[in-house]
Amino acid sequence: MNILIVYAHPSDDSFSYNVKNHFIMGLEKAGHSYIVSDLYKMNFVTDISEAEYLREANYRLDLPVPGDVIIEQNKINNCDGICFIYPVFWTEAPAKLVGWFNRVWTYGFAYGERTMKQLEKALILCVSGHSKEKLQDIGHLDSMKTVMLGDRLFDRVKTKDFIVLDCMTKFNNELREKNWDKHLSTAFNAGLKF
Repeated sequence: MNILIVYAHPSDDSFSYNVKNHFIMGLEKAGHSYIVSDLYKMNFVTDISEAEYLREANYRLDLPVPGDVIIEQNKINNCDGICFIYPVFWTEAPAKLVGWFNRVWTYGFAYGERTMKQLEKALILCVSGHSKEKLQDIGHLDSMKTVMLGDRLFDRVKTKDFIVLDCMTKFNNELREKNWDKHLSTAFNAGLKF
């Protein structure tokens, strides 16, 4: 399979960076090909311009889509599956990734008369400081899944999975160190089984 990895973390000195690398190692071992959209390194513009807003708000297929957005849309239509790797910021993906969806999921591509192909598989690998149990208890885990799987991915993919690599806060280095190798193994295996 050909996989698009959409990666959103501002620092190479992060656990998320290691997750991305281990996921890629799994993909390579399985014989998959991949391309990475590293949104911070690309300096991907996340704010919608007025022209983009007017196109989307008025469902205007005759208005142009910006070139950087077309590049990302072509990456999607040239892949079989997509993986999003990011840290959880305030129960959400980083603003950089949210802005990527806001700009790339255009009318006539991701909704309306779609030109976006239906992908075989989507995977979310998100890094959380909280435990999965706490996220579930306070209702955040279901919210996170609803936004990513239910709204953004919806029926745009045939199968989807959401994996939380939890308890990675730097406030508890002992727990972080305990989970480090286990979570990187999960990321590797996710690539291997993609």
